Amino acid sequence: MNKIICSGFGGQGVLTAGMLLIYAGAADGKEVSFSPSYGSEMRGGTANCNVIISENKIGSPHIEICDMLLAMNGPSIDKFKDSVRDGGLIFVNSSLISKKIESQHDCTIINIAATGIANELSNARAANLVMLGAVMKITNMFEINSFVKSVDDYFLSKGKTNSLNAACILKGYASV
Repeated sequence: MNKIICSGFGGQGVLTAGMLLIYAGAADGKEVSFSPSYGSEMRGGTANCNVIISENKIGSPHIEICDMLLAMNGPSIDKFKDSVRDGGLIFVNSSLISKKIESQHDCTIINIAATGIANELSNARAANLVMLGAVMKITNMFEINSFVKSVDDYFLSKGKTNSLNAACILKGYASV
């Protein structure tokens, strides 16, 4: 079972990142759960979501202790770093978070310059995809090519396409 918290400010795509994870999980035949939380002023306000991907039935969408945190901004680290279990992973958007991360648990910190990489690839709104590419490399949660296809399928189902999305995922994958 993977219990994941994705967090950042509105407009960074943290809720979309969570949706992409459960979309890929469902396509892979897994049980999935998605529970979003965001401020009233979506863009610029705080946003986070709980994502659970499991081989077994999921009893509750609520996460108190997670396996993994995807933190897109400083307040996300402050709020959720101590929610990651011993031995868990904290993925940090080092483009926006420069402070040293200290958690009360023994966690592995993975720094990804997600915003910077997305900007370099002329896809500024895809820092979340860069981060997810790094997650795929470190965790092997999904095979990278099937994950890229799942992301493409998700956006196609919404009537949106962007040929740079795959490049952002693959660059995040290669960055760690």
